Amino acid sequence: MAMAQLQAVGSCMVVVAALALAVSCGGVASAASSPTPLVVPTLQAGSPGSKVKLPASTPLQTITFDPRQHKRNYQVTCTNGGRRRPCVVTCPSKCPNKCLAACAYCMTFCMCDLFPGTSCGDPRFTGADGNTFYFHGKGDQDFCIVTDTDLHINAHFIGNHNPDMKRDFTWIQALGVSFGDHRLYVGARKAVEWDEDEDHIQITFDGEPVNVDTVKSAQWVSKALPGLSVSRTDIVNAVTVELDGVFTISANAVPITDEDSRIHNYGKTGNDSLVHLDLGYKFHALTDDVDGVLGQTYRPNYANRLNITAKMPIMGGAPKYRSSGLFSPDCAVSRFHRSSAAAGGVAVGFAS
Repeated sequence: MAMAQLQAVGSCMVVVAALALAVSCGGVASAASSPTPLVVPTLQAGSPGSKVKLPASTPLQTITFDPRQHKRNYQVTCTNGGRRRPCVVTCPSKCPNKCLAACAYCMTFCMCDLFPGTSCGDPRFTGADGNTFYFHGKGDQDFCIVTDTDLHINAHFIGNHNPDMKRDFTWIQALGVSFGDHRLYVGARKAVEWDEDEDHIQITFDGEPVNVDTVKSAQWVSKALPGLSVSRTDIVNAVTVELDGVFTISANAVPITDEDSRIHNYGKTGNDSLVHLDLGYKFHALTDDVDGVLGQTYRPNYANRLNITAKMPIMGGAPKYRSSGLFSPDCAVSRFHRSSAAAGGVAVGFAS
């Protein structure tokens, strides 16, 4: 067996060998030699049609793997403090480069399949009503994702045109979050070649860079606005941004691999690995009048008119969600209220 590399994951220890991972969740991992029989779980969350509903207090462990390797080579041996027999779990095949393990339930799932309120991939949204839909928008344009009285979130889309398709493939490269007089930028740095050990996430607050140590659980807290914090959920490429009482946004920077491009005909070239953000959102103070591509699904009277039984339910109406800039709350459905004086002055450029 190749030399193992030990990596701390929360209160658990992950052993990464040549083709295997072992996770100890509240107990001792059975990576090396354990006579205890292993249980293969019957449910892999994140599989087609599966719905994940876990208690909020469930401990979750992040499994990071090299997307250049075959994903099924990465298996995790979970134990749960002796309360049940160990089980072997594997990251679902559709996860880009990470998955989460809930050892208490012998389940794994992709980062984007746990909660309502997500936008991932070629943007696939899961609304607050639990239904999943696609919103393709257009590359190099900005669209309002959530717009409310005191909060406005635009997303900058990048795209890649395939002449054999009727539409562009698009991904979310950055978020522009406006609240009060403040501007928060969360973006993915462009990279010709993806490096799993390099941090591709860039964050600025009111035009000033936010620097968080590349250590898991490292945290930055704003001096100007103490309720705003950024925490690393992995050493690199995964953070949680939180404004107390308003929102929590998890951002995971992921590339498009050559294999992904081959399977889905993305037309990826060697000039750009198409790094983008997979995002999860939790909101704590939205009004009943909230709007936006995702925001509208949080309205108490929201009626989903999409064909949710379709293989790819698509939300149209891109023009009414289009904004003139990442921090411009001028989409047709905008609900954001602020003075023109508050609007000016803060410029955040796109990372390159």
